Amino acid sequence: MSQSGQAAVEVIERQIKELDTIVSAASTDLNTVAAKERIAKWKARTMPLLAQHVGDTEAKRFWKTDPGPSFTNDLLEELTDEAETYRNFLTTMMRDLKKTGGA
Repeated sequence: MSQSGQAAVEVIERQIKELDTIVSAASTDLNTVAAKERIAKWKARTMPLLAQHVGDTEAKRFWKTDPGPSFTNDLLEELTDEAETYRNFLTTMMRDLKKTGGA
C-alpha cells in the first residue's frame, strides 16, 4: 500500500474510533441530544480530512450520506443507527483503499 493510502487508512480508523467513543459516551450518560451534536461536529471535521486524504469526490459522498428517518421512538437506538451509517461508509472506504493499495 502506498504511503498516502496508508495515511488515509489511519485517518479513517481514527475517525471511526472517535465516532465509537461518542456513541459509547452517549450510552453511558444517556444524553443523546449532546451526542447528536457531537456527531454533527465529528462529521464536519471528518469531511475535510477525507478530502485531504482520499479526495473531494469521496468527501462529498460522505457528506451526503444520510441515515434517513428513524421511527423507533428510542433516541439511543436512533443515534446508534446514525453512527452505524457513517461507520459502514468509512469501513467500506477503508476496505476499498486496502484492496486497491491506496492512492
